Amino acid sequence: MKQKTVFYCTECGNETAKWAGKCPACGAWNTIVEQPEAPKAVRGGKASAQVGAVRRACPVMELKTDEEIRFPTGMGELDRVLGGGAVKGSLVLVGGAPGIGKSTLMLQICSKLCEFSKVLYVSGEESEHQLKLRAKRLRVESGNLYVISETCLGDVLESVSEERPDILIVDSIQTLYNDALDSPAGSVSQVKDCTMALMQLAKGQGVTVFVIGHVNKEGSIAGPKVLEHMVDCVLYFEGDQHTSYRILRAAKNRFGATNEIGVFEMRSEGLVEVENPSEMLLSGRPDDAPGTCVACVMEGMRPVLAEVQALVVTSAAGNPRRTSNGFDYNRAAMLLAVLEKRGGLKVSACDAYLNIIGGLYLDEPAADLAAVIALASSYLDKPVPSNLVAIGEVGLTGELRTVNQLEQRISEVQRLGFRKCVIPAHRAGDVQRYSNLQLIPARNIGEAIRAALRPSE
Repeated sequence: MKQKTVFYCTECGNETAKWAGKCPACGAWNTIVEQPEAPKAVRGGKASAQVGAVRRACPVMELKTDEEIRFPTGMGELDRVLGGGAVKGSLVLVGGAPGIGKSTLMLQICSKLCEFSKVLYVSGEESEHQLKLRAKRLRVESGNLYVISETCLGDVLESVSEERPDILIVDSIQTLYNDALDSPAGSVSQVKDCTMALMQLAKGQGVTVFVIGHVNKEGSIAGPKVLEHMVDCVLYFEGDQHTSYRILRAAKNRFGATNEIGVFEMRSEGLVEVENPSEMLLSGRPDDAPGTCVACVMEGMRPVLAEVQALVVTSAAGNPRRTSNGFDYNRAAMLLAVLEKRGGLKVSACDAYLNIIGGLYLDEPAADLAAVIALASSYLDKPVPSNLVAIGEVGLTGELRTVNQLEQRISEVQRLGFRKCVIPAHRAGDVQRYSNLQLIPARNIGEAIRAALRPSE
């Protein structure tokens, strides 16, 4: 009897009855592969057999919430992204590019976690000897840390039942496989089945599970998209290969906010937390250079100052070029149109380049005014004072709109030693005055540009 096959999309995990060049679910091209369908009776294999007893429904009013379910990981930046610490019985997925520091981060937090819990580190990419050398370099030494180099899901679950750890770290989910399935490790069916087994382990036995996942060339987690829906938290570890700084973001968090970031610096002794990312992002900033302005954005509850750089040059071609790095492309095009229509600057015939320093991505409207001032500064070839910060949202009529948490932003500007701050005029009366910070109110981009590019007295 011929074995039945199923067609999977390697990007989103969608199943189809026949092959197609384009996935009907996610629209990706050449991502559908054919694999034999696993028998439903054995799908999950040993993983499904070792789940706890049958759970029964109970009224929500009878559930207990008085016990503390969070615990610190030993890294304040990671705790901030997780929403105050790791949650007992949660499944956390950490993704990032190769060599970015995912394994270093997971092994480094074991130093703190082993003080009050038992940790089992499962590696499918490194041997125990390699783990020992890396732990020695990171100065991670504890009798509560157990390591094993294994890729078979059944053997991993047997080690969990023998050691009974409080925390399980799997590096990585793409190397784990269930021997009850015929597909190779890293395939859609293997990743889905192994993740489901780890989720049942976390929810049924209360084990906190950290899973490391690879990313594809587009920057998203490799494997089926359903993988991100199954886990409780999805963290992305990002960074530029040419710099030592790393940014940890939360794309999904069932136990906290998703707009927090954690900043780290990669050194020879491991990852070091950067408690003040504004100073890091502004380090090396040129003085009195045209085309640069500082913006203040909110990353969660933390105000962060970032440098916005712009370059506007006369276009040699008939179709001017627009490029943005770390800033939304469509919003940058809109600001250029507003700058020409309401600001009176003929930028439609110029190539425009917008860049955010430090690998930060500004998706908040509060950075609009800083981008407009940087573009105008580059076009007019007039420098913006190095002690000036611009905060405000720009509308299509050129007016400046207010932003949330303005008082907290201005307080951070004053703390870092800046002397001038351009803000929307209708909020100037509501903001606290500072003795060493001059607040410059502006009603539209014309007033803001004139105030920012005015020669220093």
